[in-house]
Amino acid sequence: MIIYINDKPCEANVGELLLKVAQRNKCHIGYICGGNGICQSCFVYVKEGGDCLSAPTLEEKAFISDKLFQEGGRLACRSVIVKEGTLRVISRAEYLRRLVLGLNVPGFVTYAQTIGYNVVTKLPEGSANLFTRIKDGKLNPADSLAKIGNGLVQASLLVSNTFMETFPFMQYPAAILSEGAKGVFKNAENIVCNVSGGRLHLPGTTCSCCGTDQTPVLESVKISVK
Repeated sequence: MIIYINDKPCEANVGELLLKVAQRNKCHIGYICGGNGICQSCFVYVKEGGDCLSAPTLEEKAFISDKLFQEGGRLACRSVIVKEGTLRVISRAEYLRRLVLGLNVPGFVTYAQTIGYNVVTKLPEGSANLFTRIKDGKLNPADSLAKIGNGLVQASLLVSNTFMETFPFMQYPAAILSEGAKGVFKNAENIVCNVSGGRLHLPGTTCSCCGTDQTPVLESVKISVK
């Protein structure tokens, strides 16, 4: 079946964890704690097809407020695909990215208030759940730390990839950017015709780049930062 994570079509199978589907399809869902249901970095908003996922677990109920559940909040590391259907989810990181890029100030304020409310109201219950799992042997602190270390590495790659996808021009070498700048300047109403070798050439007969051997009007430009 095909599900959609951050609007990207992903191959999935009934019985799979939503987090595993995201990892296999290289989708942007975090998992700092390694899938132990601790950090909430794999939090997603289910936009459509909530009935395709398993019922919320005790861990999810301990960390997610009723308000966030009403907005479709789930933990990808605890959500299993139980049947085929149309399923669309957006990760918390992607949701926040869209708010920022869209300059959605009201939406960002509402988001911050909701997350703040969730932290305040669910911290005691979440801490109790974590303590109980350790006491009952369902969670190994040493193993969890190892998974967190691995998760942090994956998280750094996720941040890097997300940054490059958001600002694709940053992945090109400076030389290519320079070439692009030449074109921009050259077509900007003939104000500047070339930028090269630390020199700014003006159009017309005084420009050596335009078929003459004369010295450019502006010989060099020096920029210093203190």
